[in-house]
Amino acid sequence: MNWLLPEHLADALPPEAARIEVLRRQMLDVFSRHGFELVMPPLMEYLESLLTGAGRDLSLRTCKLADPFSGRTLGVRADMTPQVARIDAHLLNRAGVTRLCYCGSVLHVRPASLLSSREPLQIGAEIYGYAGVEADVEILRLLAEALQCAALPDCRVDLGHVGLFRALFRAARIETEAEETLFGLLQNKDVPALTAFCAGLPRESASFGAAIMALPQLYGAPDAVLAKARALLPALPDIDAALNTLARLAKAVPDFPVSIDLADLRGYHYHNGAVFAAYAPGHPAAVALGGRYDDVGKSFGRARPATGFSLDLRELGRLLPPVAAQAAIFAPHDDGDPELAALIRELRAAGETVVEQLPGERATPPRGAYRQIVREKDEWHIKTLTIQD
Repeated sequence: MNWLLPEHLADALPPEAARIEVLRRQMLDVFSRHGFELVMPPLMEYLESLLTGAGRDLSLRTCKLADPFSGRTLGVRADMTPQVARIDAHLLNRAGVTRLCYCGSVLHVRPASLLSSREPLQIGAEIYGYAGVEADVEILRLLAEALQCAALPDCRVDLGHVGLFRALFRAARIETEAEETLFGLLQNKDVPALTAFCAGLPRESASFGAAIMALPQLYGAPDAVLAKARALLPALPDIDAALNTLARLAKAVPDFPVSIDLADLRGYHYHNGAVFAAYAPGHPAAVALGGRYDDVGKSFGRARPATGFSLDLRELGRLLPPVAAQAAIFAPHDDGDPELAALIRELRAAGETVVEQLPGERATPPRGAYRQIVREKDEWHIKTLTIQD
């Protein structure tokens, strides 16, 4: 059965492919209108480049193979962001702010979920070279505009801040080896285990342990969560800065419902500031992820502040209704008739779909009315015909 594909890989047939392509074109046009330049990194690179710096967490998701030319190990990209960071840091090497966008397939060793594809079609946008919250606001607004292209109803955005947890981690003087454990407990909101962990902290760190235990309860409407966080968390400069950033971002997209979850540490090893995720009703996983990841280009020789987002067009396309097929105009085969050829060119230039039938081919339009080019009184005309059910 040589027509079977590996698990979690699939062809995109015409209706799905049309949805994906419409989204791709619309989003890239949105990015372009905002000044984001398109880059196209290669599908494969030397493995150490893909897994350098911000890409280290991708190791288990990256497909690896030997390069017959160099003998070195290649990786098929599992995320395009490290590649775009390399382009900004090493190839473009601009002094000021750089806005870049991208779109292409990535490959995962394992799917992110049972329903996910191992070959997401990743599209995203990133700002390099600006550390202020204004860049995060711009990226969040750009994501909102991109999601409006999909016309998904009732999308919402969740905000978090990795820097807030790191500030508590440092203040509590938690050993580095215990960081992974604490991170997992917070992500899973395992309150009993988290309580036991914090009970084992030194006496001088008890107040910070209490603040860490409060994080799983700090989620919901922005104003209420931020007010409660300011009351419960210690007044450290980094925590105040994080809460101020979240307050600013919560007001950045007034057309989207916004919530805050201070225990959401998605991308903890990758991000260092505000993080956000967009959700659609009836879909358990996030439809878009983003946030700040400063110094992303450090491993490529040039540390730069950065913020951005990405999403999977395949996953997003599954949530949308089929794209309505444009009603085609059926034309007889152009057998050297210059008037017919001119009419076909004119219609296509005007945006019409014209199907020029091959000799002996019969029109196979969908049920209902369709249009056909016919010759009457020595002239070509477009007539609407009706197919009877």
